[in-house]
Amino acid sequence: MSCRILVLISGSGTNLQAIIDACKTPDYPGQVVGVLSNKAEAYGLERAANENIPTTTLSHRDFESRAAYDQALMAAIDTYQPNIVVLAGFMRILTPAFVQHYQGQLINIHPSLLPKYQGLNTHQRAIDAGDKEHGVSVHFVTEELDGGPVILQAKVPVFDDDTAQELAARVHEQEHRIYPLVIKWLCQGRLLMRNEQAVLDDVPLPVSGYASDD
Repeated sequence: MSCRILVLISGSGTNLQAIIDACKTPDYPGQVVGVLSNKAEAYGLERAANENIPTTTLSHRDFESRAAYDQALMAAIDTYQPNIVVLAGFMRILTPAFVQHYQGQLINIHPSLLPKYQGLNTHQRAIDAGDKEHGVSVHFVTEELDGGPVILQAKVPVFDDDTAQELAARVHEQEHRIYPLVIKWLCQGRLLMRNEQAVLDDVPLPVSGYASDD
């Protein structure tokens, strides 16, 4: 039986597209059963509609508190009965209750080599710091913002004359490569979170994730 993947988005959905495309390949063990956005104008909803994937829009502006929104969000997600919940540019800070509800099933992709540059504007921050390499991290979501155990990272060079936009484009290419791979591991049952640590094939991963020197 195919693993059921629910994707949360707020914007254009390029990572969503990469996941959808991966699910079309032979022997991929999962399928996107739904896409949920907090913004009705998110282009990712069109990407889903083009593939006949059901969508839900739930605006945070319709709720008086973050906790109330997250309760409604959980109810909406659970109607899809997902095995995995994937954050793909979902621009919301999630409450502890939400994170605990999906503990071990909830993953995020963040455009930096965590633990560096948690939060926003990561590409410009890497340039401003004079970093020679930058990248992207896929991690389990915990109550600490961008702080859950890293599963996999991909690195890109930072060139002296880079703009944030150029660096972001380089990072995006790697995002689209590693996110479907991590989701595949989860669907296969090879990946789990144990004692606040990512574990692949029963081997605890180091702080920087699997094969971080590749």
